[in-house]
Amino acid sequence: MAVDATSTAREPAYAYIRLAAALTLMTLGTVGMYAVVVALKPIATEFGTSRSSVSMAYAVTMIGFGLGGIVMGRWSDRVGVMWPCLLGSIMLALGFFLAARASAMWQLYLAHGLLIGALGNAAMFAPLVADTTLWFERRRGLAVATISSGIYLAGVVWPPMLQYFIDVSDWRATYDGIALFLLLALPPLCLLLRRRPTAVLQAPPGGHATTDRPLGLAPNGLHGVLCCAGLACCVAMAVPQAHIVAHATDLGHAARRGAEMLALLLATGIVSRLAFGWISDRIGGLKTLLLGGSLQALTLFMFMFAESLTALYLMSALFGLSQGGIVPSYAVIVRGYFVPGQVGWRISVVLSTTLLGMALGAWLAGLLYDWTGSYRLAFIIAVAVNILHMIIAWFLLRRARQSL
Repeated sequence: MAVDATSTAREPAYAYIRLAAALTLMTLGTVGMYAVVVALKPIATEFGTSRSSVSMAYAVTMIGFGLGGIVMGRWSDRVGVMWPCLLGSIMLALGFFLAARASAMWQLYLAHGLLIGALGNAAMFAPLVADTTLWFERRRGLAVATISSGIYLAGVVWPPMLQYFIDVSDWRATYDGIALFLLLALPPLCLLLRRRPTAVLQAPPGGHATTDRPLGLAPNGLHGVLCCAGLACCVAMAVPQAHIVAHATDLGHAARRGAEMLALLLATGIVSRLAFGWISDRIGGLKTLLLGGSLQALTLFMFMFAESLTALYLMSALFGLSQGGIVPSYAVIVRGYFVPGQVGWRISVVLSTTLLGMALGAWLAGLLYDWTGSYRLAFIIAVAVNILHMIIAWFLLRRARQSL
């Protein structure tokens, strides 16, 4: 059954039911991003290996997350988002079940990279964001911002819960509990997403962009430029987000204070995403992208001079408030310049480059710290890369104005 998603008068309640279901799916289904981070120390102790070796499980999860998202996005364009999410639910449960029985690190890598990352988490992010854009017109920006907050909500909900169960049992029992919970909780939510919007069903097969040359560029050219912007903004974004705890301890503060700064950054990021979603509905995705990138560059620059506990808390809050609207803007922009039949895979590719940017930025910041013994150079390079992102956003906005 198809529903007209462009008319707020015909079935608005269903669009919001889908949004709530998708947000819950993303919050629960992206547990794989946090499980191995929380379980890192007990896994390293049990296997008698280094923490960097266990951290590789996180790396392969994120790589699988990004690459799998492209495939899941293409599949969701063809059959709708329900089937990828159902597969993802089962693969997540299977991945945690098998990881709990790993007797060697390569088995843990395989379970995390393939089952949890590429086939599990990947179905719970980009396809859900892309699907949400198809059900909202007037409040599309706010809807995309809401669904995109799922990863931040997961970061608030899962780590303390995982830590509690690891403390009272062990990491293997906790993984088994996650597997059972996901297997019971996720499939019913997936079934709420079975309908497809008429905008997709009525689109011509293999549809083309809304114009032959959106913003005066070839469709794939515009898509590539957006991917470059996504890579640049998230390389910069990753520096404080991935290293704030270590940075705080380097400045003489307790590790728990650094963890509080990270939690504050993520919490204000949720507020930021919702606020920027509201702004995007009024000024458009391109202007929102440039605004968010500019504010992120400013806070990154200010971060270099924050050393006291108060200053670091303040900068963590300001950074979360500045950057929350950037990533959702890409989904709004893609939906505005490409037909619905292409939205799934194009948004998935762009969001996958943002994940790659986060991974690259986190690694680069660590490498620069190893070279210099300080995060100062990492912040300087982050600002420079962020300025590149701003130039790209300004270029696209200028092309949009010229095409009016």
